[in-house]
Amino acid sequence: MKTTEHRSASGDAPLEGGGSTDGSTRSAVVDLLLEEGPISASEVASRLGISAAGVRRHLDALVESGAARVSSAVGPRSRGRGRPAKMFALTSHGRSRLGHAYDDLAGAAMREIRAIGGDDAVRVFAKRRILSIVRDVTPADGSAESAAATADAIARALSEAGFAASTRPVGAGVQICQHHCPVSHVAEEFPELCAAEREAFADLLGTHVQRLATIANGDCACTTHVPLGTPAVSRDGNKSASERVARDTDTSATVQPSPTRDRLRKEPA
Repeated sequence: MKTTEHRSASGDAPLEGGGSTDGSTRSAVVDLLLEEGPISASEVASRLGISAAGVRRHLDALVESGAARVSSAVGPRSRGRGRPAKMFALTSHGRSRLGHAYDDLAGAAMREIRAIGGDDAVRVFAKRRILSIVRDVTPADGSAESAAATADAIARALSEAGFAASTRPVGAGVQICQHHCPVSHVAEEFPELCAAEREAFADLLGTHVQRLATIANGDCACTTHVPLGTPAVSRDGNKSASERVARDTDTSATVQPSPTRDRLRKEPA
């Protein structure tokens, strides 16, 4: 199965080892746990081209520090007979050391937005935020090939914004996987951030999409499933996410005349 990766720098110093070479290897291990976890030690060793013993030393250190956790392989990644392979993934503690420096400030700002403008203001802000991230993504034209290309473009835009995103084909569709979320702690309190992402993805892809998992809910990654070749009309017809934001923020909107209502007014009782 081919996975399209769009890597971002995620190996910050707090998760690195002692020396520069040791630290760069630790950073590379962390990147793989972030983007591919849960993943086995042998897979990490194969991807990085280093010995399994060296990888286990880094993994053991990450587990001991609480930055990574161990689980048993299930499903297609299981060995079959014998003892299941150990799978490694970052913990919420490990993720918190990668890019949550402004969580407290962001959370306070979001609460202030809600206090001033209510839930609608939070939703508008969430829409504007994701639109600013995917502003250069070209919408799909309705074909499966175009939707797949747009999904790749969305993943690239997300990676540039610090989400360590990738895409992978799954059955008759493709999945957008965000292996890191710089605002996951804020999203736990404000699910509008996740909802706005899903709506923006659906608008760009021209089809219904389904959020299968989110880091804010404790999953290893935010996973969005995109069915290919099954277009669906959004709640606002053909309007783009940016047009919907303009509508939601337009305080001068007026009620449009209804031919049916006008006819009923003219007919005698």
